[in-house]
Amino acid sequence: MYLLCIFGNLIIIVVVWAAPRLHTPMYFFLCNLSTLDMAYVSSIIPKLLDSQITGNNRISFTSCCTQLFMSVVCLTTEFLLLSSMAFDRYVAICVPLKYPIIMNKNACIILSITPWTFGTFNSLLYIFLISNLSFCNSKDISHFYCETKAVLRASCSDIKHVNIVIVSEGFAIGFIAFGMILTSYVFIISSILKIKTSSRRLKIFSSCSSHLTVVLLFCGSSLSVYMNPDSEDSTELDIMLSLDMMLSLLYVAVVPALNPLVYSLRNKDVLDVLRIHKVIS
Repeated sequence: MYLLCIFGNLIIIVVVWAAPRLHTPMYFFLCNLSTLDMAYVSSIIPKLLDSQITGNNRISFTSCCTQLFMSVVCLTTEFLLLSSMAFDRYVAICVPLKYPIIMNKNACIILSITPWTFGTFNSLLYIFLISNLSFCNSKDISHFYCETKAVLRASCSDIKHVNIVIVSEGFAIGFIAFGMILTSYVFIISSILKIKTSSRRLKIFSSCSSHLTVVLLFCGSSLSVYMNPDSEDSTELDIMLSLDMMLSLLYVAVVPALNPLVYSLRNKDVLDVLRIHKVIS
């Protein structure tokens, strides 16, 4: 899964960089998503693989904070970046004549830099809050990486204020961004249904449905983890921890591996470029 994600996303970046015909806003955002996915899995999966192979499941506090910082940056950024990509597709399909005007170079830069900037500052806030917590006798993290809620469970400090921040941001960033994505796709699907040519309608609808499926997987699994309060019952808590880890695996490993296949490697333009380079070589 890790190798599939890294090589799949690298292929997208190289192909887009090498083919001038792909120098469009859509592929610009896809390169951002590919970079983000590679950073996300590389901050978590190698350590997981190491612990599985060597049996060494220890991690230093500094490394744990670094992993937590990267995971929050990538999670927050991906929500906002998917919103930018949904807006780009909305403009391209619903108002195509105004697409070059609306999605100009400055707009693309703003829509790509804003998610990265917001994600970085949001993660710094989390690191500040967690670094000021106390960790007593138990330093076991019940997760396969230094996930925010798992680290909080290991703390013996009062974490109510941190939980308030998580829930507030989960609503502000997660649900609002998710709502914007769904709204964009409602308008997109509405426009697709108005297309008279059935073959073209089916082609666009197939592409959009694949995108929406991956978005639902990512947003649904991550929001389920962070917006679900911990139970005080030990049996229920154990079940929740197992469920959290399975859901985390979805948005940490599965979705980043699927993104190259869904967004680009099934795309006719990308496949045409790959065929041209294969013929030349």
